[in-house]
Amino acid sequence: MASSSPFLHLHSPPTSISPHRSPPPPFFLRASASVPPPSVAAHESPNLPLRKIPGDYGIPFIGPYKDRLDYFYNQGRDEYFKSRIHKYQSTVFRTNMPPGPMIAPNPQVVVLLDGKSFPLLFDLTKVDKRDLFTGTYVPSFELTGGYRVLSYLDPSEPNHGPLKRLMFFLLKSRRDHVIPEFHSCYTALFDTLENELSANGKANFGDAHDQAAFNFLARALYGSNPADTKLGLDGPKLVQKWVLFQLSPILSLGLPKLIEDSIFHSIRLPPFLVKADYQRLYDFFYDSSGFVLDEAERMGVSREEACHNLLFATCFNSFGGMKLFFPNVMKWIGRAGVKLHTQLAKEIRSAVRSEGGRVTMKAMELMPLMKSVVYEAFRIEPPVPLQYGRAKRDLVIENHENRFQVKEGEILFGYQPFATKDPKIFERAEEFVGDRFLGEGEKLLKHVLWSNGPETESPTVGNKQCAGKHFVTLMSRLLVVELFLRYDSFDIQAAKSALGSSITVTSLKRASF
Repeated sequence: MASSSPFLHLHSPPTSISPHRSPPPPFFLRASASVPPPSVAAHESPNLPLRKIPGDYGIPFIGPYKDRLDYFYNQGRDEYFKSRIHKYQSTVFRTNMPPGPMIAPNPQVVVLLDGKSFPLLFDLTKVDKRDLFTGTYVPSFELTGGYRVLSYLDPSEPNHGPLKRLMFFLLKSRRDHVIPEFHSCYTALFDTLENELSANGKANFGDAHDQAAFNFLARALYGSNPADTKLGLDGPKLVQKWVLFQLSPILSLGLPKLIEDSIFHSIRLPPFLVKADYQRLYDFFYDSSGFVLDEAERMGVSREEACHNLLFATCFNSFGGMKLFFPNVMKWIGRAGVKLHTQLAKEIRSAVRSEGGRVTMKAMELMPLMKSVVYEAFRIEPPVPLQYGRAKRDLVIENHENRFQVKEGEILFGYQPFATKDPKIFERAEEFVGDRFLGEGEKLLKHVLWSNGPETESPTVGNKQCAGKHFVTLMSRLLVVELFLRYDSFDIQAAKSALGSSITVTSLKRASF
């Protein structure tokens, strides 16, 4: 999911990891509608040598097509970028980004692959975000009811402010329902995994989690249980089909090369094939979100446009993000082993006991290791790897070694996993280090960028940082909390999938202390 967060895209510093500070106000109340977006680009260092941006785009059509084959098949995404860093001896260079022909007429980008140049993509004094959510192409707006939804809008556009305020309103209105509904839905998930594990010796995390995540979002944000409506249990599969029609040009689906490239990477899938599925989702959200639609009308946004935005924010951003990120959390913590598991279980259970056995915001402020682990998962495998911006004017950008000139109108692209694993910023950058952000490690949080902005900043109406940044952080922490309240340890097997990781649970050791 591309230049903006797949989650629902509030202004204060992030919650400290220190267990001794007073708990912050509820995370839903941190949104600011008036603070202008800060410039987060690094200060220019005139002593760095000025270098011409290396790389080229090749022969029209042929160059982009060859790069697409390298990106998806001949090299794979990570090696595609690594090989060019090695070739040009630079983390800033020119190349083509998929899909290219025949979908994107201009695939040419300037690539930013280090932790110093990458934050330029968040500086809205220098870059424009209009229609760059999915990169160098824009899916048909027939897939979103004919509307350009919030993720595709630049903050300078008049509709951006009201729509982002509407997302803040939704989150604030439903803040008291998040923790109890998460507990209910994820208790059901763990029950399902245990039953499957008992019957088969292993359990697939994906399908059961998709249902739990969709149920949680519907119940927590809208007070509606999908199983009690015409939608039934079909929500996750309808969402995944609809998302495929938007993202297939930039996904590797694991199909034979000829089929995948000639169909999914060369043509747009016709929206009418998913129209009926989308209508079922739209009807569910329209029927469930009356209180939000009323507020939208007070803001001057039509109920129809508001509903399409709520659907997108909940299904594409939030559900899509949970589908990507939660399996990654399971993977990295599962691989970390029993020592970390035991430390987490002790910390989490002690903090919850101090709150009378209840999971509360205050209790989670007493879990510094848990918070560090979640931040580390966001750092090592951010759920939104690709970000884009268009230069508003002629710019000078810089990495650790050089300065580079970029012309107005050029598209800048950053691959976030390289920026957040920059070895000049993070020691043992390729390793999952659960306690990385404890103590002095908190200073590194400004380099955690998953939310389309630094972890040390918060979303406002005037920026493109994820409106639900603090909501997402809370959900991710709740997953770890619920997991280690229930289990001492667990084992998993992980494999790659088109969207993140495929997780098979092979053991769950019930809590013994």
